Parts: sequence; structure tokens; C-alpha cells
Amino acid sequence: MFNNKKIFILGMARSGYEAAKVLAKHNNKITITDIKDQNAEHLGQLKKLGVKFIKTENPVELLDDTYDYVVKNPGIKIDHPVIEKAKKLKIPVTNEVEVAYSFFPKNIKIIAITGSNGKTTTTTMIYEILKKASLPVLLGGNIGYPVCSLVEIVKENDILVLEISSHQLHDMKNFKANISIMTNLSPVHLDHFGTYEYYKQQKFKIFNNQTKDDIAVLNKENIDVMSGEKEIKSTKVYFSSKEKSDCYLNKDILYFKDEEIISTSDIKVQGIHNYENAMCAIIVAKTFNVSNEIIKEFFKEFKGVEHRIEFVKEINGVSYYNDSKATNTESTSIALASFGNPTILILGGLDRGHSFEPLLPFMKNVKCILAYGETKNRLVDFAKQNKIEVYSYDTLPECVLKAKEISKSGDVVLLSPACASWDQYESFEKRGEEFKKNVNDL
Repeated sequence: MFNNKKIFILGMARSGYEAAKVLAKHNNKITITDIKDQNAEHLGQLKKLGVKFIKTENPVELLDDTYDYVVKNPGIKIDHPVIEKAKKLKIPVTNEVEVAYSFFPKNIKIIAITGSNGKTTTTTMIYEILKKASLPVLLGGNIGYPVCSLVEIVKENDILVLEISSHQLHDMKNFKANISIMTNLSPVHLDHFGTYEYYKQQKFKIFNNQTKDDIAVLNKENIDVMSGEKEIKSTKVYFSSKEKSDCYLNKDILYFKDEEIISTSDIKVQGIHNYENAMCAIIVAKTFNVSNEIIKEFFKEFKGVEHRIEFVKEINGVSYYNDSKATNTESTSIALASFGNPTILILGGLDRGHSFEPLLPFMKNVKCILAYGETKNRLVDFAKQNKIEVYSYDTLPECVLKAKEISKSGDVVLLSPACASWDQYESFEKRGEEFKKNVNDL
């Protein structure tokens, strides 16, 4: 499929870089473009492989009908001029996950996880449990390791655990997972997809190409997940936090096929959302015949995912938490629901024009909002309209200093921005790392 072709890669970052490296080893002629300067070492490696990099704000001028494929970086908008031109020229648009998939051995197992929230935690849980069980498992996808980076190391009979985003699913056609998981659905990324219906359509592509021999793991308590189940052709396995199901929570015990697996008191990461993530992981673990002992040992030790309600430090009785991965109001709501203490909430980032009203039912413990970045003025308006104390700053470090000034023993300082990071940071990881550095420097 991707041999002896002329390929246009739109957007470099990590995924474009890894895709170019893989494609260059299969006699493809590759041009990669980006509007930003790139890592000099990466550019040097690509140059040695014969890849042409062009920094430009007008990549559409470089695309013509001599190209066989456009490989789109997931973060680039679906109506980008290059994508629109590719459609007119009838050039297929794909992404690095599809590229990687085309080069994988046939007899591997793929576990693919998507959802509006919880996918990174669920992906990490599954990977770590299977690793603990000494199974041949690799981790990749939207979790920070481009799938193309696995092409050189994946072997026959390996198990791939992949976090897959809606942005990646949009451009997939051939990808198929042996186990596909939908943690939940809620209206996010509408700035990218336009409507909630279109966003949901992309999410359900996680089940594309599956047969009865494959497994679909579905959240029985999420109406939007259940609304699409009839179209799924694979064998369905359900989890529920409210009623009996294939995997379910009842009186603080998690069960699988009516067998007691673990008490919630033995799970280090607390909260219904984490129990739902754990149920997804249990379903996969039992599918691979992992013992209950290994499952229990894992959950007693697992402290959570970096940048997701991550405890940073306690200073003078004030607890600081890094939830930089919360790039939408749904994720921030989950974080707020996890605390009963007075909370100083740091919000802000890229302005997608989304409403902050969905946060209101979860704000009862919020004593103050610290707003920063592109959304700071709208956040100030939101706070004042709802009679919440608010301070506004240009940058995150300024918010951390203010939080130290106004916090009291027993308070929680929570970075849970409800916005993407791209106004000031290249990723939510970079934002979280700076927050943790700022806290540790206090």
C-alpha cells in the first residue's frame, strides 16, 4: 500500500516525524511540511533518509496531482485547505496510525481504547496489567507514543495496547482492533468536528472492520455509547457502575461474570470514573486469562496517570494537583467531583469558544478561580456571573504564585484547565510539567 509512492505529510510533530521515518524505508518519495521550526536532530535524520522538509504557512501551494497520499497530523483541522484540495484531486487522506497498521505482522493482537474521557487511564491500566502478567505487550497511540514508532519493534504474537483519539479515527479506513473499548461519550472537540453527531460517528469507527471473532467493550451507563451499539458487528461485552452486567460494581465490589474480582477499597485511584476505567481493564485482563491475584496486586499499587488528577506536593497543608490533561469541561468536572476540600481552581488555555456552564454543578467546593491564557477574559465573566471569586493572569506560573498567596491549610490547588494547551504550550504534558516545576519551586 505504502511502497514506491509519492507522499505528502501535513504537519510534523511526533506523529509526522515517525510516519516519515517508516515510509522512507519503503522507497517512498516524501515531502513533509509544517508552519513551525522543528527539532534539528529530527530534521537531520529525515534528511539522511531522503525526506524533504519545508517550513511554510501555505502548504496548499505544494500539493499537486502527482501525490499518491496525504498523511495528516491528527491535530490539523479536517477542513484544512490541503485536505480540501486533496479531496478535489481525489488524493486519499490518511494518518500515521493507518500507515503503521499497514506494516504490522498479521498475527498480533490489537487492543484499541477510545472515549471522551478516561481513555489514557484505561489504556495505561490495561498495558500495565498485561505487562505485570508477563505478556508480550507494547504501548502506543494518542498516549504519547506514535504508533509508527512501534513498527520496527513489534513481533509476531505481540499485543498492542493503543489509545486512539477521535482525530485519529477520522482518517482511518483499514485499521481493525481485536478488542475495541469505548469508555464513554460526551460533547467535546466540537470546534474540530462541528456537531456532536459527527464527532460520535468518528468515535464509532473504533469498531470498524470488526467481526464476531472480535470484542467491543461498551459502557452500559452511557446513553450515547449505547445508542450506536446496534451497528457494531463484534461480540459485545458491557460494563456498568449501576446494575448487573458482564463486569459491574455492586456494594463496593467489582465483579466479572459474577465472580468477585476486587473491592474498591483495594483500588488506590478512587472515584466512579476510575472504577469504570478499572472495569474495562478487568474485562481485557480476563480475556487474556490474567489471574485475579495479579489484577489485585496491580490496583493496590497503581497511583494513576501523570497529568490526570496527579498529586504533586503538599506545602503548608495545601495539596497541589496536576490535571493538565483535562482539556474539556467534562474532564474538569470529574476532577472537581474528586475533592471535598475548599478548592482553588486554575482554568484557562486555548479559546475554542466552548461554554464553561457545564462546570457549575461541580463548583460547590471552589472558593476561587485563577484564570489565564486566551480564555482568561471569558473565564472572568463566567466567574463573576456566578459570584465566584476570580483573579486573571497572562500565564500559568503567575497563577501558581497567587494560589500560594491565597491558599490556607486544608485547601486543594487544582490545575484542571478545561481548555487545550496550544495557546502557550505544545502539549498538555508540557503544561503539566511546568505546573509541577512551579509548585516544586515554591
